[in-house]
Amino acid sequence: MTCGKIVHLGLGNFARAFVCDVANSEGWSVVGACLRSPDVRDGLKHQNCRYTLFDHDTGPRQIECVENVFFAPTEFEELETHLIDPTTDLITITVTEKGYNYGPDGGLNWSNSMLQADLTDKTPKTLIGILSRSLSKRSAPVTVMSCDNLTLNGSKLQRAVEDFSHRTGTRVSTKRFAFPNTMVDRITPATDDKLRAQADDPMVVPTEGFWEWVIEDKFAGHRPQWNGVQFVDDVLPHEMRKLRLLNGAHSLLAYAGILAGHEYVHEAIADPVLRRMASKFMQQASLTLPTHIQEQAPEYGDRLLQRFENPQIRHNLRQIAMDGSLKLPIRMVNTLSELLKADHANDAIRFGIRSWVDFCKSEKSGGRELQDPISRTLSAQPTTDELLSHIGAADLHRQIYQTNPI
Repeated sequence: MTCGKIVHLGLGNFARAFVCDVANSEGWSVVGACLRSPDVRDGLKHQNCRYTLFDHDTGPRQIECVENVFFAPTEFEELETHLIDPTTDLITITVTEKGYNYGPDGGLNWSNSMLQADLTDKTPKTLIGILSRSLSKRSAPVTVMSCDNLTLNGSKLQRAVEDFSHRTGTRVSTKRFAFPNTMVDRITPATDDKLRAQADDPMVVPTEGFWEWVIEDKFAGHRPQWNGVQFVDDVLPHEMRKLRLLNGAHSLLAYAGILAGHEYVHEAIADPVLRRMASKFMQQASLTLPTHIQEQAPEYGDRLLQRFENPQIRHNLRQIAMDGSLKLPIRMVNTLSELLKADHANDAIRFGIRSWVDFCKSEKSGGRELQDPISRTLSAQPTTDELLSHIGAADLHRQIYQTNPI
């Protein structure tokens, strides 16, 4: 077994259920960093960076590959020594869609105050600032791998690093580095107190047995040879399958499920109306996939329904519902646009978008703050036209609100 070293930025539950699990099984070491809160760092360091991964299909196991964890805003220098260390083979990332500070065009959102501050701050706080400043000091090749739910995540990340470094004058030469596109899939809910007590571990992470990792075969330096990971020439078809079927159906279940009074995914999928709409959503979304991927869609959709049904995976609908303004353009709006152009059935996709609109209005009327990067804007302007404009669907209002047979 050829081992290596990973620096992971964004060491939340998903990273510890996915990246760290693979690293642990393959004998790789991980140095982690938290970007928004020191809680995970503090909790892991209290127990020598070891924790329990509670796989509800195969049982609990110990993860021991994490060597150290830093809180980037206050320990940037310590983190940077690992980011520029020639023995670091991979820099992997899970910071959710909003952690990249991208604008609607896919480039950096330069109106973001933290991003602006990082242009001159020697202790950067944003992901792009941390990466750009560290890579500018690194001489050895390294592969930088986004593992977040973004189409062409690696290509967009490379563009962002180049843009940021150009503005700071450091001009990172990305030719020395690789930014492969990836697709990752493993349902990982938030940890609750019941599981912490059951596992006798405050840092336990719950997950399912299923996982899938597809990586563009584009590496700088050490290329991992990991069991179960697919290395392919083109990740985009796999990304589309996952984002439009799994993530799209998840979002539909989240918004419509909350409105129907459900709390968890397994409850929502047991609702006959929502199950029918989620299944139809996946069938309709599959028509936008490349032909060779479409052939996989029926079996993939059936497997998704089985995964959603698992009562052991207590995946809270509100966890999925977060950041809808960033998620829906990728998970639903693009899908709807393509179905409309091809004159295909699309009522389930429209139902999903309408459910988000109704959810936003319901949260406002109920006095609850939306968990979204533009929550103030969404709460202050809850009309349907304004809500649709924030997900790039303003011109689709008429089509979205056509009669929808359920």
